[in-house]
Amino acid sequence: MSDPSRYAAIRILGVDPAAAGPTGYAVVESDGRRCRALSYGALKVSDKIRKGSAGAALEAVHSLLCSLLREYTPQAVAVESVFSALNVKTALRLAEVRGVVLLAAAQHGVEVHSYAPRLVKASVAGYGHADKRQLQVMVRALLGMTEIPEPADAADALAVALCHLAAQRFERRRSAPRAERPRPPAQALRTAAPAPRPAP
Repeated sequence: MSDPSRYAAIRILGVDPAAAGPTGYAVVESDGRRCRALSYGALKVSDKIRKGSAGAALEAVHSLLCSLLREYTPQAVAVESVFSALNVKTALRLAEVRGVVLLAAAQHGVEVHSYAPRLVKASVAGYGHADKRQLQVMVRALLGMTEIPEPADAADALAVALCHLAAQRFERRRSAPRAERPRPPAQALRTAAPAPRPAP
């Protein structure tokens, strides 16, 4: 008999932080058998707002994430980690956005999990160097969506959430106790007595 708790629904907030462009976000729900997207999109902060205040874009991201955390009450936040090959200026901006993600999650008591971009692509598309279109197509298939998720930043956030769900499934399988193997009959455990040596 299957355990009903095994299929308890879980919600994940996926975030694709951006240094300058839109920050992708997505809420994905899984019952252990199927996944579906509850909400997704990308937050684009206008250049006018960015120029008006150095922290305006970060404040907008924080406000959006807090709203999503309150509305959907996810069990975890999955965010893409900073790509090490980025130049220093871009990496610092991206780190600032990630800091806002961590802050919003901490304020709502939700744990955060980070995943490298290549791991996200490999987990969802089966290839660590998949392009954005390939990722969008696979996200659509995995979530049973009727249309390709747009924009690409939102699809990336959906992929991050799916990557976390896949990682959790793997971890549960890895930590599950192994079924006891049937023991061989007692006769099989006995070793034959060595044959007597001939007298010299």
